[in-house]
Amino acid sequence: MPYAAITYDIKGGHEDDVAEVFSGFQRPKSNLVPGGDGAQAGRILATAVFIRDATLVRFIEYEGDLDAVARFMAGQPGVREVERKLAPYLNNPRDTSTEEGFLRTFRASLLRSVTQFAVPRS
Repeated sequence: MPYAAITYDIKGGHEDDVAEVFSGFQRPKSNLVPGGDGAQAGRILATAVFIRDATLVRFIEYEGDLDAVARFMAGQPGVREVERKLAPYLNNPRDTSTEEGFLRTFRASLLRSVTQFAVPRS
């Protein structure tokens, strides 16, 4: 399964505040990601969030098309709420209020994958 990681540049000293933002995260009702034609374009298998000092990283394990995953995330109420609540703690504002802005920000925040390893799953 492929993985993606996106970064957030957080104001130092707010690690606990940022952790609190994620404590009530509202997950999507489904992990199935629709494509532009309505057919399934992927699945979100797992997510995790890590923070240290001024760096926050959101890790995503997914199947399918990463652009479709990003579009799906852009429309999720929980993701939108987290982005709104994180805004005061960001060193650099993120334009995530529209789908286009979210996609631009997602792509700009995406870490380059250097290597990925996984054991076969049954």
